[in-house]
Parts: sequence; C-alpha cells; structure tokens
Amino acid sequence: MDSLEEAKNAVIEEFSMFDEWLDKYEYLIDLGKNLEVFPVELKTDDRLIKGCQSRVWLDTEVKNGRLFFRADSDAIITKGIISLLISVYNGRTAEEISSDNFDFIEKIGLRENLSPTRANGLVSMIQTIRQEAGKNV
Repeated sequence: MDSLEEAKNAVIEEFSMFDEWLDKYEYLIDLGKNLEVFPVELKTDDRLIKGCQSRVWLDTEVKNGRLFFRADSDAIITKGIISLLISVYNGRTAEEISSDNFDFIEKIGLRENLSPTRANGLVSMIQTIRQEAGKNV
C-alpha cells in the first residue's frame, strides 16, 4: 500500500491530466461507478452523512488498527466524490486520518469547482471520515 502522501499525490497527478472541469467531473463519475457495491441493509439512518443534499451512506470497519470504508450515494457526482475520499483514506490508521489536512482537495481545485450544496456535502464527508477516525484513535 502506498503511503498517504503518495496516495494524495497520485490523485493530484490524475486530476492534472485533465484540462477542463467537465473532464474532471467525468473522471469523478467513473470513480463512483467503480465503487464497491454497498449492501442495501447498510443504508440506514445512522450511516447517512449529515449535511449532504444528496443521500450519502458511509460504513466504517476497523481491522487490525486500520479503517476500511464503504459508501454509496444516490447522486452520481457525490458518489464519485466519496469514492475519491475512500480511495485515499481506505486502509489507513485512525492516527493518519486524524492528523491529515486533506490538502489534496484544495490542490485539485475540487471544492471551488462544485456547486455550493455539493461543496457543503464534501465538507460533511471529510468531517465524517475524520469523526470515524477520531472514534478509533
């Protein structure tokens, strides 16, 4: 497994390959399509991320001191965003996640290229991943 910095740099590099935001959105949509199937029985209110306009479910499992995430959304771009976050933070320790600044989000320009409601949802997703890590530090 790559280090956290290597994973973040890989995302930055992937996004830098696209000149237009329309292409970056397409990339996000593709990421969402490749997200692991989320079991229907896990689509419960306690797994819903609060603060997202669309519905986003996040399930966290701790194995050998590492956090593993599964997620789903009823909106295709939002599903891509949570998939992007999972691709970076899945399998990391709670300490790695808690101490990270999630700076790659700014470096790829994601937040400023989302609608205000999606940007708020992104912030809620980040907060929820941090909270999940905080429970396990």
